Amino acid sequence: MSRPDLAAMMAPIGRALVALERPILQEHQLSMWAYAVLSSLDDEPVRTQAALAEAIGADKTRLIAVLDQLQADGLIERRPAPDDRRARVLSITAEGRRVRDAVQAAIRREEEQLLAVLPAAQRDAFVAALQALHAAVRPT
Repeated sequence: MSRPDLAAMMAPIGRALVALERPILQEHQLSMWAYAVLSSLDDEPVRTQAALAEAIGADKTRLIAVLDQLQADGLIERRPAPDDRRARVLSITAEGRRVRDAVQAAIRREEEQLLAVLPAAQRDAFVAALQALHAAVRPT
């Protein structure tokens, strides 16, 4: 049986997910990039700005403004790297974790409404498949 290309099926889903996240991020005064930073810092509590930019697929020169805002809002800390004072080491603050967790919980509630069109077993399989695909294409 014929089916659309994966990209043709994923693109509208991606747009729908971005649309459901946008008001949640606005409510918490975060950009998509700011949320990506906060989410990434949870994976590794401390990393350099360059490594962070690479991990989230951001241009490191454009990321600086996002990091400046997150720091000004008290959501992250930046300090010189002990082995290279030109590099900055990033860490998420307690307030950053609180905001990230609140945003993630709200996003997950919205995602669950979208996933509710699938039976529970298909939901679990779909999420597991996305996690496997994400791991396969994620830059290392």
